[in-house]
Amino acid sequence: MAARDVWDVLVRVRISAPRHNHNMTYNKDRWFQFSVMEQMGNIGSDVRRAILFKNKGNLEYSKLAFESASELFNLTLSDPRWLKMPHRLKEIRIAKKVVYDFLFGKNQYNETSEKLMKYFDEFALAARKDK
Repeated sequence: MAARDVWDVLVRVRISAPRHNHNMTYNKDRWFQFSVMEQMGNIGSDVRRAILFKNKGNLEYSKLAFESASELFNLTLSDPRWLKMPHRLKEIRIAKKVVYDFLFGKNQYNETSEKLMKYFDEFALAARKDK
């Protein structure tokens, strides 16, 4: 089975129900051990679910998936390593803003589902390549 086929199967399985748990707290120490590629790749997983739910017309699940992504964005923005890198923080902030605007705003940045998913997929692929 090709890597893309495996990814498609995993996405189908993961999007069958929301995984957001309002009692869930992320482990900061563990999150801060991930590279920025791993962090953004993981955020991308939740962004992908939010987009897929939006495309199916399920705004409730889309919102829940975005809330999970937003928590991870915020954790990444609070990572002490990136505080010393204003260019990295700027990109992460912009990514969060663009995703929110695409999902729930007026899409003033003219994004598409495909472009956003590709953006985050690149991080996941780079993280996998580094391992």
